[in-house]
Amino acid sequence: MVVAAPLDVARLRADFPILREVVNGHPLVYLDSAATSQKPDSVIQAVSDYYRFANANVHRGVHALGERATEIFEGAREDVAHFVNADPRGVVFVRNTTEGLNLVAQAYARPRLGPGDRIVATEMEHHSNLVPWQQVRDQTGCQLEFIKLTDEGRLEDESVSRLLQRPTRLLAVTHVSNVLGTINPIRDLVARAHREGIVVCVDGAQAVPHMPVDLKELDADFYSFSGHKMLGPTGIGVLFGKPELLEQMPPFLTGGSMISVVTLERTTWTEIPHRFEAGTPDIAGAAGLRAAIAYLTAVGMETIQKHTAELTDYAEEALSEVTGLVQYGPRGEDRAGIVSFNLEGVHPHDVGTILDREGVAVRAGHHCCQPLMKRLGVAATTRASLYLYNSRGEVDGLVAGLGEVGRIFGARP
Repeated sequence: MVVAAPLDVARLRADFPILREVVNGHPLVYLDSAATSQKPDSVIQAVSDYYRFANANVHRGVHALGERATEIFEGAREDVAHFVNADPRGVVFVRNTTEGLNLVAQAYARPRLGPGDRIVATEMEHHSNLVPWQQVRDQTGCQLEFIKLTDEGRLEDESVSRLLQRPTRLLAVTHVSNVLGTINPIRDLVARAHREGIVVCVDGAQAVPHMPVDLKELDADFYSFSGHKMLGPTGIGVLFGKPELLEQMPPFLTGGSMISVVTLERTTWTEIPHRFEAGTPDIAGAAGLRAAIAYLTAVGMETIQKHTAELTDYAEEALSEVTGLVQYGPRGEDRAGIVSFNLEGVHPHDVGTILDREGVAVRAGHHCCQPLMKRLGVAATTRASLYLYNSRGEVDGLVAGLGEVGRIFGARP
């Protein structure tokens, strides 16, 4: 058993230049990492170094800079594969989680499904793992149904059992809810689905940055995540697909780089994963993602998960003392570093605006989860999301800021 070492947050924060910013006269308290994480100097430097010392296109050049750029790009693929314990042949670079999920929807599901088939998702899905499946439903005539949630924000087992059987052909599920913080039991869901011949596509955007993820152990057929939520740059993400499935799939986008032979009459595709990477890729983003993975590995994913869990427990306890505050989502070990809440009588946008005056950055709105908001019976929530560079003092800053919200809106002490 690996025992995670304590995280030296004060030392680690020195690696993130933006955390030294002052916002509205207050030191920045950044509690919006579920939207995008901040970047350490090493990631910023890696992106800059690519443009300074290796700026060239990949794969086709035989000159020194082209070979240098290709090494960076393909080295990033190898590092991603090692980080999540996956076959590099299944690592496809995309712009973000959303593009990865759309690739599966259009290149895998659309050609295979039709009337009488069923896709199953859950009530907690981000729009990125919902809208693509609505599109496939409308394009193919298949059914689309949803696993219900318990009042605690977990998947309802009866609903899982009822829907993970024929005529279901594909399960689309988030690993970690971006609103509730619920960590879904992916390995169990995959095993249950596979017993019924169901392919599983996982939204891993909120999981890979925060906990060890072993794709061979999880056994999901498709798994997508974004670089920008794991200390990397925006504009680069990953879709992992089992190679035997990718081999059967046509490309999602077509053009340069993803072909084997082109004539005026027809085209044949190159090998996986390159057939899904049309055009010039985000090479600088790959350089930054590679540096982000190195940083996360050096800190240790077990250490990050332990730190975030302890901080989430502290935040839940501190927020429970705030008058009129309602929290959403489960408590316990199946909860990631996300705390969503509402203050009675105050719209989340007003909460977020006043907190910003105090230098506290949170997210307010429906978080691209409007069906989940409907299930919770609210229009929106305020969300504080925690990461490796956050501290208890920043949670205290959030609570103090909520006190200012209460003062402005006349909440009782």
